[in-house]
Amino acid sequence: MLVTGLQFDIAWEDKPTSQSRMDELLAASPPPAGSLIVTPELGDVGFSRNVNDIIDDLSMTWAAATARKYSCWVQHGWAEWASDGTRALNTAGITNPDGDLMGRYHKTFPFAFAREHEAYDSGDAIHLFDLEGTVVCPFICYDLRFPELWRLATRAGAEVFTIGASWPSARTHHWQTLALARAIENQAFVVAINRTGEDPFVPYAGGSLIVSPHGETLASGEDFTQILSAEADPEVARAWRGDFPCLDDIKPDLLGAMKVIRH
Repeated sequence: MLVTGLQFDIAWEDKPTSQSRMDELLAASPPPAGSLIVTPELGDVGFSRNVNDIIDDLSMTWAAATARKYSCWVQHGWAEWASDGTRALNTAGITNPDGDLMGRYHKTFPFAFAREHEAYDSGDAIHLFDLEGTVVCPFICYDLRFPELWRLATRAGAEVFTIGASWPSARTHHWQTLALARAIENQAFVVAINRTGEDPFVPYAGGSLIVSPHGETLASGEDFTQILSAEADPEVARAWRGDFPCLDDIKPDLLGAMKVIRH
């Protein structure tokens, strides 16, 4: 499966402008049918806690239209209401090539340092998506710092991890180092897509990367708008896990448990 990441400057709380920027990227370098397109965290509004201003159906509508246009899967980030209707969930949804929403992952670890938890609730499940035989597991930004979450997903069958982010430029080295570590320790692909530009609070440096199960960087971004693409063949992960079966030595009792939902 070809994975394609859209690294760009998200227009603050402006979905039409942000979606136009993504459309321009895709039009300039159309992904082949059957690819997986990945956008950054909260990909058409930025890392906003103003949930009353950003929750609507426009993000899902864009994802569905884009999936149909390119006959691709689309992982897009948006905010949606939790069941109580007063709190929000930071969401990564995957839409199939027919434009149907397959399912949603909700960010497990809101970024308390930036007060995300004041507006967003935590998700309570790992979601695995079978995309024609490739098992994809989406995570979001700050989730990258919690390896136990990734380990549980690996044990459940994840082969390709996707992570959309709004990761500040001040910690770019952490972003890239942790993405490499998550790939190496889980013998999986990691597709880590960050934004560029700035919002009212901090600048972002891009630095997106796609990493192989061996820890090789297959594609890397600079600090400007660009598309990244690389092949994520699940057979590579399966073969490496067979040749060097360190995952067999995991001690499950040390990990705890989390609900896993399969799509």
